[in-house]
Amino acid sequence: MFRLICYSNAWSLADFEIGRPLGKGKFGNVYLAREKKSKFIVALKVIFKSQIMKANCENQLKREVEIQAHLRHPHILRLYGYFHDNKRVYIILEYAPKGEVYKELQSMPGKKFDNKKAATYIYQLADALKYCHAKKVIHRDIKPENLLLDAKGQLKIADFGWAVHAPSSRRMTLCGTLDYLPPEMVQGQTHDEKVDLWSLGVLCYEFVVGTPAFETATWDATYNKISRASYSFPHYVSQGARDLVSKPVSDLEGHMTHSPLASSAVVTQCHSGLAVQ
Repeated sequence: MFRLICYSNAWSLADFEIGRPLGKGKFGNVYLAREKKSKFIVALKVIFKSQIMKANCENQLKREVEIQAHLRHPHILRLYGYFHDNKRVYIILEYAPKGEVYKELQSMPGKKFDNKKAATYIYQLADALKYCHAKKVIHRDIKPENLLLDAKGQLKIADFGWAVHAPSSRRMTLCGTLDYLPPEMVQGQTHDEKVDLWSLGVLCYEFVVGTPAFETATWDATYNKISRASYSFPHYVSQGARDLVSKPVSDLEGHMTHSPLASSAVVTQCHSGLAVQ
């Protein structure tokens, strides 16, 4: 198996053949690439140093690389290594050929998945988050755009740009995407790894309904719905789906103290119930 060592001086751009663009980000682009000696296909994320420095995000980028490089899980996108030159930073990532879960979701009738597919993706995501939290890593930006699919259609968590390693402290930073943020974050309170569980519930809702649970036409209205945990289900949503959503997206105290990921049996039970309905 091809392996890359995460040393900044181990690679250069000359080691890769650069292919088509895969996506565009705030600070650069992602390209399909092939390592010349092994012919191994990767995704090469190219980030402009000037833009990172202008946004004062050097420490954030360093943290992203350090966190993702040390995570090893079948449902987390691998970061194989990195290198840099005078103008750019290059991050060598696992290639996920089926692209974003978001794009697949948008292509579905009603922009929603059937229960079996929703259950499979939520189960895989929950397993990956359980691993992250055991490593004291909080992702803080779980959303369909940050979930990729490999050649077999297996889900991969990507983009650890807002992730933190927080072994003993609660965080204050407001980050992530509003539709998926929990009440404690939008209200400026401290937060911990449970914020990812809230996002898991909101994501499950979107998978089976077709829209985020708290989506509105304005920022203020969305903020108010999140603060009140105000959401409802269309009549066609199965009981299994409702149970799986409502476990992470419960009242604030409940979701802080009764994590659905605390017991793998709970996740398995919800997954099985949703998949067969």
